[in-house]
Amino acid sequence: MKKILGILPHSIGGRLTTSSILDGFELNDYKVVIFDELKNEDFKNYINDDYDYIVGYDFSPVKLKIDYKLDIPTIAYFSDVIQDKTSGVGYLEYNKYLKNDDIFVFYWDRELAKKDGFFYQPHFVNTNIYKNFSTPKYDVMFMGRLDTDLRLNMFIKLNKLLPNLKFCYWGIEKHFLDAIKRCNNSDKKILENTYLGFIDNEIDMAKAINDTKIVYNINAQGISSLNYRSIQVLACERLLISDKREELDNFNNIIPIYENIEDLAKKIKYYLNNKDEYFNITSTCKNIIKEKFDSKICTKNMLSKIN
Repeated sequence: MKKILGILPHSIGGRLTTSSILDGFELNDYKVVIFDELKNEDFKNYINDDYDYIVGYDFSPVKLKIDYKLDIPTIAYFSDVIQDKTSGVGYLEYNKYLKNDDIFVFYWDRELAKKDGFFYQPHFVNTNIYKNFSTPKYDVMFMGRLDTDLRLNMFIKLNKLLPNLKFCYWGIEKHFLDAIKRCNNSDKKILENTYLGFIDNEIDMAKAINDTKIVYNINAQGISSLNYRSIQVLACERLLISDKREELDNFNNIIPIYENIEDLAKKIKYYLNNKDEYFNITSTCKNIIKEKFDSKICTKNMLSKIN
């Protein structure tokens, strides 16, 4: 049986993305051995076996390959800008190795992949996990950092513009507490009443998305791309309302786009009150996910590009 050494990174978002990638290898009949960077284990204990590939997120697998002088082909999936510190501590030191013949870089952003000469592979998910399996109990969800005034003000204002809707917010507690510090007393109550905690695994993430009718999204990185959250939501057959991104054309441009907070509020109300349009969009996008953005399909596609 073919075998890979999968690297689970420190980054929480990276761990979720990597989980879908490693699931894809398993679904393509690879045995997956996992080295978890958070466990502080000795990496030397993992390199005494034969692997077809080292597979990981951003610079994590590249750094390990180079540092330990491993003669193993390496697949690095980037959903952070390579030339930015968000892609990891090695973004300056290890950048020069990305063009090596035995290092295969896949970029989540179509325009950046074209510009830098890497393989393009948008985000994908394990549709055995991300699917529609429960009835929503919230109307609107935001998941991620409220680390900018734009993000924080948007969430607070939406709650005020749509007081009869049930909102929820998921994020790292540290980021939640930081947002609380930047709010006045009434806005603090909105955050405290909607904050549900932090999610660090795929199963609970799928459940949280299933619990919500609409997820609005703010893409933070890249030029054209959709972030991982977008694909998770669409796979669960929930409505995504997105900021404007070129790669919405991967979904026949049927995903609603908002221009500003008022437009977002208007679209949320509209789709909650127009169920036929809601379900037409969500069912169409779910089918596209299963056909083109499923872990097994996309991992097989990645392998076909490098073999």
